[in-house]
Amino acid sequence: MTIAVFPGSFDPVTRGHLDLIERASHLFDELIVAVMTNTSKQALFSKTEKVQLIEAEVASLPNVRVQAATGLTVDFMAAQHATVLVRGLRNEQDFGYERDIAWMNQSLKPTIETVCLLARPPYAYFSSSLIKEVAKMGADVSAYVPDAVARQLAQRLKERE
Repeated sequence: MTIAVFPGSFDPVTRGHLDLIERASHLFDELIVAVMTNTSKQALFSKTEKVQLIEAEVASLPNVRVQAATGLTVDFMAAQHATVLVRGLRNEQDFGYERDIAWMNQSLKPTIETVCLLARPPYAYFSSSLIKEVAKMGADVSAYVPDAVARQLAQRLKERE
């Protein structure tokens, strides 16, 4: 049985993330969506909120599990008996970044293999950070995130005003 992990900060989860999750769920016996902390970013949502938002969106995928995680991704993967790390690539910059991370992970845990899925064209030009920035300016982001996430995002931004 092949267990894969798709890690990310998912702040917020986007339609691009969900597309990758669905596609990866068809490739592996089990897919764990690991909600991690990106120490270089200020999170808008708590890990618990992110887990709940993602769980609601992937409920129809029986082999997908969403879990909050801490520490190094490779250590989390070892604890879950996962051997495949799933990442998404939107552009050339992502490739260089993900290549370096894959090499580091490989040096830390040689049994880990990284599989990169190319973002589909409708999802290749936006990120969670960009969506938050646009939403802060009052734009409608429902084309980029699920409706429940768009509502939660608008509410959170209003609370922070």
